[in-house]
Amino acid sequence: MTQEKIAGHLLVECLIAQGVTHAFGVPGESYLAVLDGFHAHADQLRFVTNRQEGGAAFMAEAQGKLTGRPGVCFVTRGPGATNASIGLHTAFQDSTPMVLFVGDVASDARDREAFQEVNYLSFFGASTKGMAKRVERIDDARRIPEYVARAFATAMNGRPGPVVLVLPEDMLTQTVSAEPLPRVEPVQAWSDPGALRTLRELLLQAERPLVIAGGGGWTPQAAAALQRFAENWQLPVANAFRFQDCFDNHHPNYAGDVGLGISPALAARVRESDLLIAIGPRLGEATTGGYTLVEAPRPKQKLVHIHASAEELGRVYQATLAINATMNAAARSLEVLTAPPGVAWGQWTLACHAEFDANVDVANGGIVLPGRIDMPAIVHTLQRLLPADAVLTNGAGNFASWVHRFFKYHGLAKGLKTQLAPTNGAMGYGVPAGIAAAILTGRTVFTIAGDGDFLMNGQELATAVQHGAKSIILLLNNGTYGTIRMHQEREYPGHVSGSSLANPDFCALARAYGYGAECVTHTAEFEAALQRALAAPNGTLIEVWLDPEVITTRSTLSAIRSTALKTQA
Repeated sequence: MTQEKIAGHLLVECLIAQGVTHAFGVPGESYLAVLDGFHAHADQLRFVTNRQEGGAAFMAEAQGKLTGRPGVCFVTRGPGATNASIGLHTAFQDSTPMVLFVGDVASDARDREAFQEVNYLSFFGASTKGMAKRVERIDDARRIPEYVARAFATAMNGRPGPVVLVLPEDMLTQTVSAEPLPRVEPVQAWSDPGALRTLRELLLQAERPLVIAGGGGWTPQAAAALQRFAENWQLPVANAFRFQDCFDNHHPNYAGDVGLGISPALAARVRESDLLIAIGPRLGEATTGGYTLVEAPRPKQKLVHIHASAEELGRVYQATLAINATMNAAARSLEVLTAPPGVAWGQWTLACHAEFDANVDVANGGIVLPGRIDMPAIVHTLQRLLPADAVLTNGAGNFASWVHRFFKYHGLAKGLKTQLAPTNGAMGYGVPAGIAAAILTGRTVFTIAGDGDFLMNGQELATAVQHGAKSIILLLNNGTYGTIRMHQEREYPGHVSGSSLANPDFCALARAYGYGAECVTHTAEFEAALQRALAAPNGTLIEVWLDPEVITTRSTLSAIRSTALKTQA
């Protein structure tokens, strides 16, 4: 006979049935019954207490990226839910499975603009065009298992993404006799055999093919299958913006990342390609160079677009061939696609990889960088000293371009995800994502942050210390919102407005939270500081004072301003 329990406890049992081991959130009185459920099942599911809902949502999004199953976040109504929306938007644009649970006002107070009440369907729903795949409210406690199972299935199936479940406070205290539904697994959509034959014909006709891999739904098995496909056909493979671990950067077929700050040589290769095979990415603005490298709606190149969502195919690009398939199924179909004894593009592939190596290894990125910090040298030190399974995280800002360009990410084909980064350009992502990775995996975690980016969610260092997580944070302090300043110099040269920052003593701040801290003012000091951070039992913040002139991997502020002034003259 099924034992009666309060609905909040049933909800936690449903999460456990779905394989959830960690949930992130900020507690609220609207879901006290769920918190009591976490207490009752603390040996099976750990509730990680955050210091701000945005940080909690970013941690859950990172959980989804790392595990391939929905990251879980709990927040309270109104301000809690709106704070968490940044993580939800990140999950949507990054195609990351996630479920956000929102404690809500009691049913008898609904639609009266009660305390902290928000209409979540309006706020997160379809009319926003980019916040959640589904938003539902559970009014009947007996249906909790149904809603939770559907939320997990929706989050994983097709194009992965976030789901919101709203939990009325009084519903969670109801007594019910119900049991969790079994663990749901994502449905695999297989490529149409006819389409695969057409793809093979397009390949045999090509002279300059290029694969672009990215998007959600990748697993180590799918990445390994993609690698075999590339090897069989001698294809160059580039990774989409901030999906740089989809294909191993150390592989001889790797061509580089197609995103912001793209190598000019790779940009030229994309334009010159006569057959683009996009496996997984939705081909967003960053990956397509503002829809110029791959023109919308009809590209100049022949385009094969493989995507897990049928709705995504044809939405922006009218492809030569569109294939609806999930990543595991698509890659496994491609790896057995019969290749000819030889191909016409062997030298093309070798040249793509040689250009990638040159872009990574060139000293100072081909420019003379002012100041005492050599960022390419620092990133190469990271490459040498970080273990191969290290997780690298970042938020948004020009600071991230140093690792994006100069670090060679180990690919998922080696068994583990090594990059956590927001394709939606959300500042403040890197610090909480790194802490989540440390909590979930126990692996070495390295975060690169800017001074503006760090203060978006630096409070989560308290979460790291409370939960015994260790991350190493490289904070580049240049006293400015660097990306905004760069664009100001391009568009309004010399007119600095709103982008300058007066910063705290970051090392003192980190120590106050319980992190170790060091300040690096010369490149030569960095290696020893990193060694000490790796050996330390707790997290460490390494602050690097970077000259504001060192604004990108390819140019300086003065050079950008000078070019803009000449253009406007």
